[in-house]
Amino acid sequence: MRAFGAFRRVVAVVGAITLASAMVACGSNQDKSVAGGEDLGLMTAGTLRIGTLTDAPPNVYVKDGKFTGFDNDLITAVAAKLNLKPEFVGTDFSALLSQVNGGQFDLGSSSITVTEARKKTVAFSNGYDFGYLGLNTTKDSGITSFDQLTGKRVVVVQGTVQDDYATQKNLNPVRVPNYNAALGQLKAGTADAWVSPAEIGEKMAKEQGGGTVILAAKELSDAPMAFAVAKSNDKLREAVNKALDEVIADGTWTKLVEQYYPGRAVPANFKPGSGSVKFTAPKA
Repeated sequence: MRAFGAFRRVVAVVGAITLASAMVACGSNQDKSVAGGEDLGLMTAGTLRIGTLTDAPPNVYVKDGKFTGFDNDLITAVAAKLNLKPEFVGTDFSALLSQVNGGQFDLGSSSITVTEARKKTVAFSNGYDFGYLGLNTTKDSGITSFDQLTGKRVVVVQGTVQDDYATQKNLNPVRVPNYNAALGQLKAGTADAWVSPAEIGEKMAKEQGGGTVILAAKELSDAPMAFAVAKSNDKLREAVNKALDEVIADGTWTKLVEQYYPGRAVPANFKPGSGSVKFTAPKA
């Protein structure tokens, strides 16, 4: 009996140790995230959950069932530096920033132009790209410049910088939820022009415009594009900035620019990331 009692005590001790170990393991799985030994406040340990779009090539889109494009390939490289697995989820741009700040995504990736108004909703990484406003129209519209848009039916994607531009110019724009809807309005003849992100507008016109939609003009935006993170998550923002500098320094940024924007010149005053990292200028 004494031996049996001792055996039970040993079993109880082993069981307690096993349970404690399981609780510790469970607790580590429930930690929001640990990358490089640092808690980054992510939704799931080891995973960077990214809100993005599905219909905006060459920046963010889905091809053969995979999220890709310049922005998404870049954040994938950034995630690798942080030992994180990227998990992309499609959404509408009009909801993206509030979803990031509300905790539905760890980060937003969608050629997001940094503006003072948007800083009220989210925080931004360092800038990784620049962009142009595009003027998409049809071949027979007679529209060749932005100053011809007054009185025209102009379509924009809701919540974008292009929406801001059209509103500031008193164009009374028609707002749609995504880029395919904007292009569709041009093709159907229900809009005279679409103020677009120029790279996206040009590529979609060539690939889906049916030969009737063109990019008639473009002008350089004065604000950089960046990844969006929740205003409360400084650790993630700082980690992304550090990793972004690393992929700029190792040539990944330049390689992706040449892949997705072949021949595009980089403005002399634009420096990606923190601006302190040397990088090779893409081939123009």
